[in-house]
Amino acid sequence: MAHLTRRSMLRGSLALAAAKTVGGPYVARAAATTAAVWFAQGFVQDEDVALRKAVADYEKQSGNKIELSIIPFAPERQKIISALTSGVVPDLVDSNPAEILQLYGWQDRWVDVSDVVESQKGQFSETALVAAQAYNNVTKKRATYGVPLRAAVVPCHIWKSLVEKAGMKIEDLPKTWDAYFDFFKKVQDNLRKQGERKVYGLGFQVTANGVDPYNLFMAFLVAYGGQDIVTRDGKLHLDDPKVKQAAIKAAAYLGGAYRDGYVPPSAINWNDADDNNAFHAKLMVMDVDGTLSTEVAIKEKHPEWYYDEIVTHGAPGYPNDNAGKPIPSIVGYTNGLIPKGAKNVTVAKEFLKYFIQPKVIGEFVELGLGRWLPVMPSLAKSPFWQNPKDPHLKGYVQQGLLGPTRPDYYVFNLAMAEVRSQHVWSMAMIDVAKDGVKAEAAIDKAFKRIGEIFAKYPMA
Repeated sequence: MAHLTRRSMLRGSLALAAAKTVGGPYVARAAATTAAVWFAQGFVQDEDVALRKAVADYEKQSGNKIELSIIPFAPERQKIISALTSGVVPDLVDSNPAEILQLYGWQDRWVDVSDVVESQKGQFSETALVAAQAYNNVTKKRATYGVPLRAAVVPCHIWKSLVEKAGMKIEDLPKTWDAYFDFFKKVQDNLRKQGERKVYGLGFQVTANGVDPYNLFMAFLVAYGGQDIVTRDGKLHLDDPKVKQAAIKAAAYLGGAYRDGYVPPSAINWNDADDNNAFHAKLMVMDVDGTLSTEVAIKEKHPEWYYDEIVTHGAPGYPNDNAGKPIPSIVGYTNGLIPKGAKNVTVAKEFLKYFIQPKVIGEFVELGLGRWLPVMPSLAKSPFWQNPKDPHLKGYVQQGLLGPTRPDYYVFNLAMAEVRSQHVWSMAMIDVAKDGVKAEAAIDKAFKRIGEIFAKYPMA
């Protein structure tokens, strides 16, 4: 088996953190009952193995039965929506897509799980607790409908060898936003001087497919000072000059990088997997992409030196804003959700209480090779996440859990989920990138559409 030393770190690596947080597994020995659970298939097989282990351990200790269905990502999305529409629902699902928590929370379709979250409330990060909530348009109140299970953030992935081939050093990367990304334009320029015509500096997803372009634009929007576009009260602030200027800068930089030839031409049609494939093929020097899927995908298929050739900038390598101040990273979460109409709410809740114990949930994330982040800061101290032999994990967990973070904006107002699904930001980037539209005009058009979407979701 490849990477035996890393694999051996996966098992039992939570002993230090877990010993401080939990004495023994939580199991309520109720009468034997079965609960139906749906969960999205993992990006790598290890994620599914980790989930099955947690389920088997719960069954053994509780006497209850979990009917676990691991379903490919896209079909599970359709299956969940179909079940909620028909009313014939399982007892527990994961939030796939993430914003389904807020979408059906608005419609009063989830069971309140605040009692489950309360069992480990002191362990969760504040961002995770906020992201587990949704506004209910029936009760006109916010409530906790999700149980945080795992998290993800958007780091930068860099081929060290391509930087060095251009005669530059990773250590020389600037620490501020624009200068950081301009560095990779210089890498491409140097490679072009050497006759290299097939490698591009930046892997920006200037496309209208998937969630990657939304995540990319939002990272730039926050970096340029637009983080108050939607505040925690759910209000939209398109009239804030800082927000508008940040959006204009984001559209100008992202669209301009494509227009000026620093992004692969095919990026205009990429889906969420294509940038990973292009990066693995060394079509570009760096990519801005969520989770460690880029690294995990090659971990078991290539020698250790090849895995280590990728530099992952999470913190502290992730750039500050142009004034040198740290930028809060937007964190996405997978939550456990219990649909109203579920037959075995009691067992579903008991399983969730078992699953979110630090020892159990920490092992679940680690056995999945760390593509997902834990949702409890204490777990970041484990030997797995602090492993000095792995060049990717420490920065990733620092960026997405220990550093400044915030939930995605649809947590505060469901309308932002529709902004994402309608690819409003993508259209602005493409207008600049492909059609030569001024960034100001592209953002005026985007803001008009965003205002129309938000008008559909009035909040008390």
